[in-house]
Amino acid sequence: MTSFGGFQPVFCTIVPPHVLDRLAQNEDPRLADPARRTLQRDASARTRRHLAAVAGAPAAARRAGAEAGKPHRTIYDARHGTDLPGTKVRGEGDEPGSDATVNRAYTGLGATFELFLSAYRRDSIDGSGLPLDATVHYDREYNNAFWDGEQMVFGDGDGEIFLDFTRSIDVIGHELAHGVTQYTANLTYYGQSGALNESLSDVFGSLVKQYALGQTAAEADWLIGAELLAPRVTGKALRSMKEPGTAYDDDVLGKDPQPATMDDYVHTSRDNGGVHINSGIPNHAFYRAATVLGGNAWERAGQVWYDVLTGGELEQDARFTDFAKLTVKAARARYGEGEDLDAVSKAWEHVGVRTA
Repeated sequence: MTSFGGFQPVFCTIVPPHVLDRLAQNEDPRLADPARRTLQRDASARTRRHLAAVAGAPAAARRAGAEAGKPHRTIYDARHGTDLPGTKVRGEGDEPGSDATVNRAYTGLGATFELFLSAYRRDSIDGSGLPLDATVHYDREYNNAFWDGEQMVFGDGDGEIFLDFTRSIDVIGHELAHGVTQYTANLTYYGQSGALNESLSDVFGSLVKQYALGQTAAEADWLIGAELLAPRVTGKALRSMKEPGTAYDDDVLGKDPQPATMDDYVHTSRDNGGVHINSGIPNHAFYRAATVLGGNAWERAGQVWYDVLTGGELEQDARFTDFAKLTVKAARARYGEGEDLDAVSKAWEHVGVRTA
């Protein structure tokens, strides 16, 4: 355990290792070299995160002068180095500068803060006004973005496969949502509990985008990272919650391996037991529930998922069935017997996860 209120922070990246592994094996050094360096950098950062957790990193606190219910954002520039956090380039309330990457990071942190505050009355990702820090221009041709348990970090991409990782607001929301999970259910990052951890980040990342754009469930694209893929890539995003397994089908990246139902559940020891792959199943369940209920997805389906995440009953090693049963219980508790309960139950039935 650590001094993060007893929570064990994990190192979470938006681009799955299996994608980078495939790129690293490409014959073209323009594709392989950045992927290899990214994998090496991720391994190093993951080790540092583990050592910091073992040592007991100090818990973050609201900064002096920060108001409750208001974001406190700081953006740093690594200037293509790897020392964190880097040089401060924008603080809370500062006017936008000439660096679009800095401005997008600042906006994305604010949009995530606003969703959780407005929709769920949560003051920052820890519920107690945690400052939101982010570092941009991390390393050179770094093909990832991550939450390291304390802050956000964004690479610029290699320009061949991936573009600047601040381009997708749902990616920013996804990574910060790992922080919400860290401070609440603290789901173990392996197997089905790890896939739930990833899925919850996709859910709330998508809701951040929908909230920021004022989209209903019917209007949303339900894609994660739609703005990240370079023009040469045959694909539309990293993942699709609407149609898992269809986000990309590319001669370099291969085909999106995500299953939509338990019939195609992937048993693997890679990627912490397939956390980025099997997350497609609970992702699709949320999409089904949200679109059947209609309206704004963060208001009904999102509220049920948030209730489960923060309700105290979700075990760290929860499986899909455990989470599904709790969503049914939460829907009944909040909305009674009716269309919300029916939509949630049938969504899980559709993806082959039992709730009874």
